[in-house]
Amino acid sequence: MVGGKRRGQQWLPESAAAASRLASSPCQPSALQPSPSRGMEEASTGSDSDYSNSWISWFLSSKGNEYFCEVEEDYILDRFNLTGLNTEVQNYPHALDLITDNLDDDFQDELRGSLDVQARLLYGLIHARWIVTARGLSKMLEKFKKADFGRCPRVLCQSQPLLPSGLTDVPYEKSVKLYCGRCEDIYSPKSSRHGSIDGAYFGTSFPHLLFLVYPSLIPPKSGPTEIGRPAMGGAEEAAARRRLRQREELADGSGEGLGEGISTASAAMRADRYRPRIFGFQVNEVSKLQRWQEAVRDKQVSRLEAQENPP
Repeated sequence: MVGGKRRGQQWLPESAAAASRLASSPCQPSALQPSPSRGMEEASTGSDSDYSNSWISWFLSSKGNEYFCEVEEDYILDRFNLTGLNTEVQNYPHALDLITDNLDDDFQDELRGSLDVQARLLYGLIHARWIVTARGLSKMLEKFKKADFGRCPRVLCQSQPLLPSGLTDVPYEKSVKLYCGRCEDIYSPKSSRHGSIDGAYFGTSFPHLLFLVYPSLIPPKSGPTEIGRPAMGGAEEAAARRRLRQREELADGSGEGLGEGISTASAAMRADRYRPRIFGFQVNEVSKLQRWQEAVRDKQVSRLEAQENPP
């Protein structure tokens, strides 16, 4: 592995390796001198010090993983919390050892690449379970208040902070989306790094469970938002983002109307609605609101069809 040498159950950064070399100098007492093999092993450490003390801290500090929070080690070591994950992750025992920094040093280097992929999958699935616990919700709440997940691009939402959500709990199916509690819609992340994150690592229940546990955070449907409000220029930034998105749509041809032979009514009927769910069940108040909204939409579609197809 690059970025430091692993000794025992810890990743040693370059500074730690340098300190170990100083401890092996002749001027130190002989009781503190390491064995020659250990001294040569420490001298062969890489120059990249990206690894800190654990695999999890390295994973969280990597670019593109800003949406994740740290899962407590006690939660990972409790095998009850990992029930069923051994059937979804290949090399499950070794992947778990890698996450908890218990992997043997003599593990074959040619298998570490594939093992790292499985360790990321395992941590993501554990993360989805962790963030719906009381302690996990509190950690994600801190990131939500700082708007670490971005803000809603709609102008009328007035820069409402977003929450990550998955469209399915099954890995390798859908990427993560960002849910706005004000307009109750989902958006794709701006960054391609974030857009490639699997939605199963956050699950379908997290954002709605957060609002259920902290009802004071439910945003109003109008007026300025109080959570993570930008210091200045929120409306101007939202308008600039909207203009940029419109220019991008015109550039790739996606904004050139509906095309010939496609009516406004049929395009409206093809649009899929995002339905908030908690453990598979629709949120009661939201589902009632959506039924009313769909009834209004059906009336509007009927009016459009009558206008486009006069008798």
